[in-house]
Amino acid sequence: MYKKDTIAAISTAVGEGGIGIVRVSGSKAIATVDKIFKSYQQENKKLSEVNTYTAHYGHIVDPETEQVVDEVISLVMKAPKTYTKEDVVEINCHGGVVPLQKILDLVLDVGARLAEPGEFTKRAFLNGRIDLSQAEAIMDVITSKTEAGLEVAMDQLEGGLSNQIDSISQKILELLAHLEASIDFPEDEIEDFDPEELEKRVVEILEEIEDLIATSKKGRIVREGIQTAIIGKPNVGKSSLLNALLRENRAIVTEVPGTTRDVIEEVININGIPLKIIDTAGIREAKNEVEKIGIKKSQKFLERADLVLLVLDAHCGLTAEDKKIIDLAKGKDTIIVVNKTDLEPKLDIEELKEELNMKSIVETSATEGIGINELEEIISEMVFGGQIKSTDQTLITNLRHKEALENAYDNMKKVKETVERDLPADFVTIDLKAALEKLGKITGDTVDEDIIDRIFADFCLGK
Repeated sequence: MYKKDTIAAISTAVGEGGIGIVRVSGSKAIATVDKIFKSYQQENKKLSEVNTYTAHYGHIVDPETEQVVDEVISLVMKAPKTYTKEDVVEINCHGGVVPLQKILDLVLDVGARLAEPGEFTKRAFLNGRIDLSQAEAIMDVITSKTEAGLEVAMDQLEGGLSNQIDSISQKILELLAHLEASIDFPEDEIEDFDPEELEKRVVEILEEIEDLIATSKKGRIVREGIQTAIIGKPNVGKSSLLNALLRENRAIVTEVPGTTRDVIEEVININGIPLKIIDTAGIREAKNEVEKIGIKKSQKFLERADLVLLVLDAHCGLTAEDKKIIDLAKGKDTIIVVNKTDLEPKLDIEELKEELNMKSIVETSATEGIGINELEEIISEMVFGGQIKSTDQTLITNLRHKEALENAYDNMKKVKETVERDLPADFVTIDLKAALEKLGKITGDTVDEDIIDRIFADFCLGK
């Protein structure tokens, strides 16, 4: 249930910084901060008397000891034109852990309650400023790892998905209203839908839903990244390749085979695609127990990888160990990276292409930075044909949204089957209502309270 009390939390990241913010929201937010805020220019000036969207310089003072805690700027924003549609005060102070916590403690002491994770955004949703899909997009904006991810999240935050769901829902509502009117008021001789016209409109709705579902693979990658495993036998240059892709020396590189004993995970932005890239231990017959554990981990990561960068040593040629590793990668989207091309080559690339029947082969020298740009282009082309997002397309990035759309699609398919079988209109309306209910779960119109609580529980405190 929506609690109408006043809440407060630290809204900036944990740690030291130039500025920290304590956010307060609720019907008594301004009066609460007034108890500890002293204006620098006018000692008796109250925040409750100032205009909305104004900033006020002063001090936070402990009301019991009258000790000055910090000099601050208090931003006053009055309902309903605020983030939560309630009165909001944001206390901008110095960004140290101690002043932030002390100010929050004082705000709580004089009447506010510590906000739950995501409670400010939850209030924005419950007060009707945003719908549920927009609320979820706020967290995607915060956690976006690439410009493309930010672009997709902002599209949803600005209502891109909501508008499409509303458009589909309106078309279903029009069908439902007409059919129910013909059932409830037969004496008014409301014209029945021609079965062909009804089926045509249902097919149009099915196509719109299907088009949205089709974007979910691309959307998932934009949001979560591609699980990418770098594999190969020891000392082929896997760690050097990771460093070259990162443009920094993240992994230890030596001439000694088996240096990498554990996995190293990093996120790399390649043309807007976030690659969750894993440098694994070299796969071979283990020399000791520690290496054996590392190799087992490598094989597990390989099993769940979306993309595999399989590294071969051009200087050593194709060995029996390489062939075993190539067999392990079968069935995966794999790019063969022939590394160390700056040394005397002993690997025939054309023969390799013929033997492996693979087009995605790139020659590199990771230590010299040769072939890295070409590898990035191949990754980009393999994933999205080089284009991560068209400007006019909303992407489904959330599994919950995808499942709701799939359920609505199934309901509309039943509508189509019912119309084709020429069954009474009552049967059609049942599935139309079910489709509407599933679409409503995306925007929050028909979602259960426990699901809402679960969604906002994943938000950071103070958002």
